Amino acid sequence: MATITVGGVEFGYDETGQGPPVVLVHGALGDRRMWEDPLFTALAQEHRVIRYDRRGYGESTGGGGAYSHYEDLLALLDSRGIERAALVGSSMGGACSLDAALAAPERITRVALLGSGLSGHEWPPHMQADIVSLTRDVDPGDAVAMAELNLRYLVVGPDRTPDVLPPGMWELAREMCEQMYTREASRLQWTENIPETRHRLGEITTPALVLIGLADASGLIELSAHLAESLPDSKRVDLPDTGHLPQMERPAEVLSQLQPFLAQDS
Repeated sequence: MATITVGGVEFGYDETGQGPPVVLVHGALGDRRMWEDPLFTALAQEHRVIRYDRRGYGESTGGGGAYSHYEDLLALLDSRGIERAALVGSSMGGACSLDAALAAPERITRVALLGSGLSGHEWPPHMQADIVSLTRDVDPGDAVAMAELNLRYLVVGPDRTPDVLPPGMWELAREMCEQMYTREASRLQWTENIPETRHRLGEITTPALVLIGLADASGLIELSAHLAESLPDSKRVDLPDTGHLPQMERPAEVLSQLQPFLAQDS
């Protein structure tokens, strides 16, 4: 695993392959390890592929002051000499990808959104109530307990149990999520500038693939429907019996959607 320093922040990243660039952007419950090697190397057969740890996650440092994840992403492209790239974003990595496509449309060729979040989005009352109910009796500083609750609700899905996941997925997801919650307090040292992308989806003309697992939390399924309806050039794909991290749970199915979508830049 390599690191690169951009704007005073050290980012963990991996890069392989040749061809049109593709950047994999992880979500808030883990780090770049959620883009596991089989998918990473399969995409690299036709593309130059980068996966990286966002600021404050995995092997990346935090830095200080104000920042935006999409600005970090664009700066990372600059540091690697990449003028234009496709983005594949998972969960809040999808939100970051949309932010980048809005801020620099000439640089982002297409975006694939897997169980995507959206900057500034307000979760519906029923989802907020679920989260309050789950965490009411849990110490927010207990990384193990917080990881367990969030993984069961999102990664597994509210109506399933961990035994439905592929071998090793629960253990890796738990390791990543516990590390994230352990580092949570350090994020108070800097401030994230969150763009108002939620009000400007109609301006994002970059081709988009909106992929959602139908065993995910209902609020996320509703958000993916909203994204597919609001983005001018989008295609929605539903994966039955799949939770919040389809690239880990159903990598073959995800690849079958990503490869033809990304091939349009070749």
